[in-house]
Amino acid sequence: MEAQMRLIFFFIVMISAATEEIKNLTATEGGNITLPDSVMEFGFVTFERKNVAFVTKREVEIAEDIYRLHWDKNTGLFTITGLQRSDSGIYIIESKRRNIFIISYNLTVYDPVPTPAVNTVSVSTDSCILLCSVDKAETTLLWYKDEEILNQSSSALSLPLTVHKQDFSSSYRCEAANPAEHKTLHVNITTSCWNNTDKTSYRETHSWLFLILMMVVFWSSVAVFITLNCMKRERKRDTVTAAPSALHSCVIFSKIPCDEVVGSSSKYSVRMMKEVIFQHIEGGAKLKSELENNPNYTVHLYKPDCF
Repeated sequence: MEAQMRLIFFFIVMISAATEEIKNLTATEGGNITLPDSVMEFGFVTFERKNVAFVTKREVEIAEDIYRLHWDKNTGLFTITGLQRSDSGIYIIESKRRNIFIISYNLTVYDPVPTPAVNTVSVSTDSCILLCSVDKAETTLLWYKDEEILNQSSSALSLPLTVHKQDFSSSYRCEAANPAEHKTLHVNITTSCWNNTDKTSYRETHSWLFLILMMVVFWSSVAVFITLNCMKRERKRDTVTAAPSALHSCVIFSKIPCDEVVGSSSKYSVRMMKEVIFQHIEGGAKLKSELENNPNYTVHLYKPDCF
């Protein structure tokens, strides 16, 4: 008899559902949802034309494959926990005693809304471009200025916004939403735009200073190198190097002009040439005395430009 009653009520539910207005419910995957109408004493719950719960005498029988459906005997409300995308569909609740009604619900389970991220794309002296983005589709992105929607997109993963300098004092936020939930990120324009302007100017200024400093160092190094090289050449020009070639000989390498050694008439003697060359050697008198008074040394003149 009880089985027959359940069958009769099930068909009544199906017939009544065809004429009932369907109410829409939305929820997020992984969350919970409570169907808003209660069955206290006697009634049914169906999902996609299948009877999933039966209440009688303040007790409930729930189908084994709907183990996440729970009934609170104190409130008479049904709750679905750990929602999955497959839980989307038509639910019908019918109460046959005390508060008699038949109500249909169209439940849609959505993916959780990702938290939006905002990045600064570019900054100039009079404007700032921000980009709000998410990593999942099926999300609507919206840009708000105070309470006004400035820009929105229901298909893109990112949404740009240009903020002009005269509007920097307004409040801005990016919102990611679907019919089940929304998440909002407030944007500090001072931090995102003004500070970036300062940082950009700071980087540009220091880049120029660094470049100028490197140029100064480079050209200073070049100047020092040229100066030292000139001094070295001048020193070589004004001095003569003496080097012993053996135990009893010494070759004098002369770097003085030929006309000072030989003269235009070539009438200077070798001894006179020695005198002229020694005069051009730093400490030449001492070197001359040491060489000439030492019998183990013979002084030879070597002047390739002249001899």
